[in-house]
Amino acid sequence: MGIAIQDTYGERFRHCWGCGSENEKGLHLRSYPSEDGEKCICRITPDEQYTGGVPANLFGGMIAMIFDCHGTASAAWFNHRKKEPKLTEDTVIGRYITARLEIDYKKPTPMNTELTVTSTAEEIGDRKIIVSMVMEADGAVRARARMVAVAVKDNM
Repeated sequence: MGIAIQDTYGERFRHCWGCGSENEKGLHLRSYPSEDGEKCICRITPDEQYTGGVPANLFGGMIAMIFDCHGTASAAWFNHRKKEPKLTEDTVIGRYITARLEIDYKKPTPMNTELTVTSTAEEIGDRKIIVSMVMEADGAVRARARMVAVAVKDNM
């Protein structure tokens, strides 16, 4: 699928448990821009240890983490795309963090199933990007999210 957005984070931003390439015990979640650049896509099949209160379903906190990591990567891409329509091995993308995350859990999310999360930009400002996301599994929408992501200041 090309270069993952998370693989273009600067060195100091590669330690996230969910998506950091430098976190040995992390999940290494990866997000990719669509071919036209209008969306970002993440696919993951969570391990069984992330089950929720109902054993056959994914823990809601894990769903939130997936939206969190994918949403901030998507925001970084949507901002980067204004300047450069692709990612290269030399890209160091501007980093975004979550200011607000709203989740609507629609249906139980099954275990042992690949999840696809797709994001689009609702609004792109100077420092703030609003990202809409949909999580699907087995052809059904399992959750929707809306994130307000803000650009990280250099002195963070």
